[in-house]
Amino acid sequence: MSEDSGVGQPQGLVAVTEGEWSGWSTWKSDAFEERAGPFYERFDEDGAVCAFRAEQRHMNGGGFMHGGCMLTFADSALFTIARGELGEHHAVTLNLAGDFLDSARVGEMIEARGEVTRAGKSTIFIRGLVTADDRAVLSFSGIIRKIGRRV
Repeated sequence: MSEDSGVGQPQGLVAVTEGEWSGWSTWKSDAFEERAGPFYERFDEDGAVCAFRAEQRHMNGGGFMHGGCMLTFADSALFTIARGELGEHHAVTLNLAGDFLDSARVGEMIEARGEVTRAGKSTIFIRGLVTADDRAVLSFSGIIRKIGRRV
């Protein structure tokens, strides 16, 4: 997949030009994701990759990344992974399932990659893997539904 996924940059997705995330993009139109993340995304020769750096605020009482944080990140990644199939449509999550494989800790690079396993006219099926410093921490699958066109 090309670096821009072959689809124009959606409104609200802003390129980062400096610091650790230079060369990535982040959403400035989703208040929840900004607070939860921020989450970053880009496309490389292997397709979509989403990432963020684990901070203390992402941890649970035991000192490991909160499961809700991992699932929020996976939910966000569904839409990046499916960008080529979404085209100019908005979409909503119909289903998100995850299997926790290991814990993530403060300072680790959290990444998600995946693939579209099936895409119909309005429904897209995705599966992926979240890693922490290249160690598998969450296997996920999801279904998203196209709704309206972006204006």
